[in-house]
Amino acid sequence: MGTKFKRLMEALSHTTISDDTVERLKYPKSSLKVSIPVRMDNGDLKNFQGYRVIYNNTRGPAKGGIRFHPDVSIEEVELLAYLMTFKCAVLNLPFGGGKGGVTVDPKSISKFELERLSRGYINAVADFIGPDVDVPAPDVYTNQMIMGWMMDQYSIIHRKITPAVITGKPLSMGGSVGRDTATALGSFFVIRTLMKEQNCKKDSLTVAIQGFGNAGSILAELLFRAGYKIVAVSDSKGAIYSENGLDIPSVRKYKNATRDLKSVYCEDSVCNILEHQTLNNEELLALDVDMLIPAALENQITEVNANAVKAKYVFEVANGPIASGADEILEENGVIIIPDILANAGGVTVSYFEWIQNRTGHYWTLGKVNKRLKQKMVQETKNVLEVSQRESVSIRTAAYIHALNRLEEAVNAGGTKSFYTDGI
Repeated sequence: MGTKFKRLMEALSHTTISDDTVERLKYPKSSLKVSIPVRMDNGDLKNFQGYRVIYNNTRGPAKGGIRFHPDVSIEEVELLAYLMTFKCAVLNLPFGGGKGGVTVDPKSISKFELERLSRGYINAVADFIGPDVDVPAPDVYTNQMIMGWMMDQYSIIHRKITPAVITGKPLSMGGSVGRDTATALGSFFVIRTLMKEQNCKKDSLTVAIQGFGNAGSILAELLFRAGYKIVAVSDSKGAIYSENGLDIPSVRKYKNATRDLKSVYCEDSVCNILEHQTLNNEELLALDVDMLIPAALENQITEVNANAVKAKYVFEVANGPIASGADEILEENGVIIIPDILANAGGVTVSYFEWIQNRTGHYWTLGKVNKRLKQKMVQETKNVLEVSQRESVSIRTAAYIHALNRLEEAVNAGGTKSFYTDGI
C-alpha cells in the first residue's frame, strides 16, 4: 500500500477492521488541482498552482488547513489530508480529512498580491468546499486575515454571508476566541497528561523546541510558566541554547520585535543579553534533553539523523516531523513518540468549536473554549494511552488503532461485506 500506509499497517495488525474500511482509506475521495491566475503589481499575469484534497468524509465534512509554501505539491497535500482523517477520528470530531495548498513563497509577493492570490484560490475551489462539504482552516504561512479574505470571497460568490465555510477567521468575521493559541494549548494539555501518567516531575524536565512560530513559541511560554526548563528553541535561521534555561517570555518579545532569536532579560526599559550558545537545527535535534518538540515542518527526523536523537520523549507538534522510516530506529533507542494526530490536534478541535459557533450564531467565552479543549485533549490522551497499555504497542500505533475503531464504526453504519453476504 506504499510507505505512507506503514503506520496504518502496523495498527491494522493489532485490531480487527473490515476490508471495506481499509479499502476506503487506500485512496483520496477527491483530489483537485487548479491554476490560479493573479495579476501582479507590475502588471504581469502569473499562474500559481493550487490544490484541495478530500481524503475521507465517512465521519463528516472534510476538515483541514490551507498552506502557502514553495514546496507544496499534490502528493504532500494528499498525505496531509490522509493524516487529518485520523486526527479528527482520534479526537472524535464529526469531520473527515481534508487539506489544501498553493505552491508559492508568500514572503516574495506583496500584500496586494497575497490578497488576490487568496481570493483567486477560493474562486477556483468554491464549488468543492462548504460548511457541509469541506471546511478549510489556516496552516503553514496562512493566518486569520487570509482566512477572512477567503471567507469573504466565498460569501461574495454565493451571495450570502457564510462564516462556517472556513475556520481560523478574525473574531470580527466569526472567528472563535482561543483559536490562535489552540494548537499550543492542546499540545500543553497532552504533555501535562502524559507526564502525569509517567510520574514525571516537571521542574526536573528539560525541553528543546524546534520551531518558534505561533505554535512553538506559545507552547514554549506555557511550558516555561508551568515550571519546565526550556533549554533551546529555534527558527528557520538557527537555534539558541542555554544549559540553565532560557527566559522564554523575553525571547518571544525580542523575536516579535526584531524577527531574531536572542536570550534576553528585560526589566522596565533595560534589556540584557543573557549567555547562550547558537546552534543549527540538526544540533538542536540531537540535544540531550528529556523532551524534544519538533514544531516546524515535516520530515525533520529521518533515518539519517534518528540515531542522533537523545531525548526520551518526542512530541510531534508539527505535522509529520518524523519520517515513517525513523519510527523503528527511535523506538529501538527507547524514544517515546507522541504522534501529531494527537499532540497537535488542539487546532482542529477549536476549529470544530468555531464551526459550531458559526452555525448556531452563539459565541462562547474564552473560558468555555479552553475548558472544552482541555476536556477533549485530556480524555483522548488517556484513551490513547489506555490502548497503548492494553495492546502493548507504541503511542503512535495506539492513536491509529483508536482512530481506526471510530472510522470502522462509521463504515459499519452504512453496511459492509459481512452485512450484504450474511446468510448467502
